[in-house]
Amino acid sequence: METVTPFIEVIDEIKQAGGEVFKLCYQCGKCDTVCPWNRVRAFSMRRVIREAAFGLTEIEGEDIWRCTTCGRCPQRCPRGVKQIDLGMALRRVATNYDVFPASVRPARTARASLISEGNPLQFERKKRGDWAIDHAVKPFAEGMEILYFAGCYLSFDPRMKKVAAATVSILKKAGVDFGILGADENCCGESIRKTGSEDVFKNLARENIKTFISRGVKRILVSSPHCYHTFKNEYPEFMVNFQIVHISQYLRELMDQGRLVVSKSCTKKITYHDPCYLGRHNGIYDDPRDVLKRIPGLELIEMPDFGEDSLCCGGGGGRIWMDTPKSERFSDLRLMQAREVGAEVLTTACPYCITNFEESRLNLEYGDVLEVKDITEIVQEVI
Repeated sequence: METVTPFIEVIDEIKQAGGEVFKLCYQCGKCDTVCPWNRVRAFSMRRVIREAAFGLTEIEGEDIWRCTTCGRCPQRCPRGVKQIDLGMALRRVATNYDVFPASVRPARTARASLISEGNPLQFERKKRGDWAIDHAVKPFAEGMEILYFAGCYLSFDPRMKKVAAATVSILKKAGVDFGILGADENCCGESIRKTGSEDVFKNLARENIKTFISRGVKRILVSSPHCYHTFKNEYPEFMVNFQIVHISQYLRELMDQGRLVVSKSCTKKITYHDPCYLGRHNGIYDDPRDVLKRIPGLELIEMPDFGEDSLCCGGGGGRIWMDTPKSERFSDLRLMQAREVGAEVLTTACPYCITNFEESRLNLEYGDVLEVKDITEIVQEVI
C-alpha cells in the first residue's frame, strides 16, 4: 500500500479556519446531493472535506476551485461543517504557492488588476466613474441621503452599465439625494477573498472604509448582492458598521414611501431568479418579488429551484473570472427552466447572474425568445 504524506500547510490553514468544525463531518454526503455541479458533471464536496481533514488535498487540481460558494451545502449540513470556509482555506494555500490550474488563471489576472487598479476587469482606476458622466450624477458629499456604490461590473461592463443607468434614472425620479465616489471607489473585495487572496481583500476593504469615513458616508446603496454581503457581514470585522441596502430593498422602500410611483403596465410573463448572495446568504427573497407584483399586468411565474433552493448561476466564489466549459454551465440550466415555465423575461438582481445569463442566452440561441433584465430595468420601464 502506498504511503501518502499529509500536506502540513493544508492542515494548518484548516485549523486557522476552524478545523475542529470540519472534523464534525461524518460523510453523510448531503452536500453532494444539493451541489449544483452534480447537475452537469461529477463532483464531491464530501471528498474534498475528507481529503482536507487529513491534509491530503491536491492543491494543483481543479476541485478546490469548483465551489461557487452558493451556500446550498452549509444550508443542508446536519453537523454545521463550514464548507465555504474550508474552501477558502484550501485556496489560500494554493494562492500562497502560486498554484493555479489553467482554468483558474484568469482569477490571477483579476487579482493583479485589483491590486493595481482596484477592479478585476483591467480598466484604469481613473475611469471608474465615467459611466455616470452622461447621466449627470453628482460626486458624493457629506449630508447626502445615500451613497450609490455601483460596483465594478456596473462601472465598466457595457451590459451592466445599462443597469447603472436604470438605477440612476429611478433614483432621480424618486427625488433621492445621492452621489457616487467614482475613482475613489474600490472593489468591495468579496470574490477575491473567496479565491484565497486574503491580503488583497483586506487592503481593498481598508481603503474603502477609510474613504467612507472620510467622506461622511452613513448609508450605502448597492446593486450587487456580493457588495451587499461584504459590506454588511464582512466589513464589521474591521470594527465599522455602515447601513447597507440592496437596490431590491430600496425600490420597495421608495414605493412604500410613495416616492416611486408605477404609472405604466407591463403585460409580460416574468420569472425572478434568486441570487445566492441575496437569497441564501442574506435572506432577501420577498422584496424583489413584492416590487414586481406591484406592476399592473405583470405575470410573475416561479421556476423550479426558487427561493432558498435557487439554482446558482455559477458566478460566485470567484468563478465569474474562471473558465467553465459550455457543457458545465449552471446558467444554461437556469435559462432552460425559465423557458419551460413560459417566461418571456428572466429577471434578477445581481451583475454576476446577468453576465452569466446573457452568455447562456447566446449559447442557447434564446435571443428571440427570452430577455434577461435586472429588476431596475423592469421598474424603469413602468415609472
